[in-house]
Amino acid sequence: MNQLEVKDLRVSFAQDGRLIEAVKGVSFSVARGETVALVGESGSGKSVTALSTVRLLADNATVSGTISWQGRDIAKLPEADLRRMRGDDISFIFQEPMTSLNPLHTIGRQITESLELHQGLRGAKARARVVELLTKVGIRDPESRLDAWPHQLSGGQRQRVMIAMALANGPELLIADEPTTALDVTIQAQILELLADLKRSEGLSLLFITHDLNIVRRIADRVCVMQNGVIVEQGPAREVFANPQHPYTKKLLAAEAVGSPDPVPQAAPQVVAADQLKVWFPITKGFFKRVVGHVKAVNSATISVRAGETLGIVGESGSGKTTLALALMRLIGSEGAVSFMGRDISGLKGAALRDLRRDMQIVFQDPFGSLSPRMTAAQIIAEGLGVHGLEPGRNRDEMVADIMQEVGLDPAMMTRYPHEFSGGQRQRIAIARAMILRPKLVVLDEPTSALDMTVQVQIVELLRNLQRKWGLAYIFISHDLRVIRAMSHKVLVMRAGDVIEAGETRQIFEAPETDYTRALMQAAFGVKGA
Repeated sequence: MNQLEVKDLRVSFAQDGRLIEAVKGVSFSVARGETVALVGESGSGKSVTALSTVRLLADNATVSGTISWQGRDIAKLPEADLRRMRGDDISFIFQEPMTSLNPLHTIGRQITESLELHQGLRGAKARARVVELLTKVGIRDPESRLDAWPHQLSGGQRQRVMIAMALANGPELLIADEPTTALDVTIQAQILELLADLKRSEGLSLLFITHDLNIVRRIADRVCVMQNGVIVEQGPAREVFANPQHPYTKKLLAAEAVGSPDPVPQAAPQVVAADQLKVWFPITKGFFKRVVGHVKAVNSATISVRAGETLGIVGESGSGKTTLALALMRLIGSEGAVSFMGRDISGLKGAALRDLRRDMQIVFQDPFGSLSPRMTAAQIIAEGLGVHGLEPGRNRDEMVADIMQEVGLDPAMMTRYPHEFSGGQRQRIAIARAMILRPKLVVLDEPTSALDMTVQVQIVELLRNLQRKWGLAYIFISHDLRVIRAMSHKVLVMRAGDVIEAGETRQIFEAPETDYTRALMQAAFGVKGA
């Protein structure tokens, strides 16, 4: 029996005096105990479709079609019944738990709030239920976590709290909107396993929204593939993966970063190196700020990267990946020797250090958050030229136009603002901003994790081409092992500040030496080596 039935759903949004159609005649169902995956790229209409099921769309939305829950038309439900259904029958798990959780309330308070609203539970009974829920979702020592604030928990723990909140009132359907996108590969595997266990033990149905077909392959019974507001293909997951019919489904299935980077020339010079690099942050206490301990972010890392070479750094959040890269660029303090183009830069300060910045650039994870919304694409890309100076005989617009073409952007777009670009285009702007200075070293900090799979492939190919053309040295930080394998010549595996394994990419992926590296491979590929 189908619990959720969606027939000919159409959703439009009023904007600037016109209607923009986001969902165009979508029909699907979710049966009791079934996992249905809505798959597609950003802007395909997945989340709008999911939010429509419980009437959570903005006031400027126009909705038509039929959505029924256990035979009842949701559009005809009184507001009181609708509120009861949200939480009691259908619950949501959102993508980014840090923004979904209230930073001003403790974890215990936020879960209790749902219990008070829907079940009238308070005091000791509510507290006991919260502890039970936190235990169920795998939070260790749940009693001690009740008074914790969201920022005191890791990303995986916050997502487990979100799942506990969703389960609080015993719903029959969980709608999970990209619940693992922002998580490390091992935490992602744990959350997927948790959802599968809860589905079995609680008898839940699951509507899972994602752009990652590798996840769908693991958990879904049926798949609905969305493109431009339309379901272009749907059917049993096994059949869709084995024999996709629609060109767009085939494109998504083929969208995986593959291949390997070009070999590094034997005579390539060393660009950056570090010997026993250490980054410890002091913990101070009292009026006189007495040092009582240290946060050991990086312990004794030794690395080298040559021109045309990529060093991939992998590890979970908090392992020290980004801290190591920032220390190499002298953006944070560190101990140990750091050399750049054969020159010891450990003691450089002021103007001498600023002169090196042109040759060291960084591309960040979030292409929207790292771009100023008040600046045009041209202003963003050219910003470094104002600091480091133009190339002799060239004007700024000419240089911006050239680098935009090089990264696959139309120079006619240079007067647009960041919000007028797609996620992939914004990341190309961030790459152009770094590349216009013709650096020798580029740090790429999770540059593809916020992007759709097809866009990831494009960005990986772009970075390979730029490395091939300019002989760039890359430090590539990521928790996506598929991208690391496609981009990197060498791999460094970090855990809790320690480098636990390092070597050639093929060696690390095919014959990992440590249990932790094998666990990463298991989580990413389902095998102990890949």
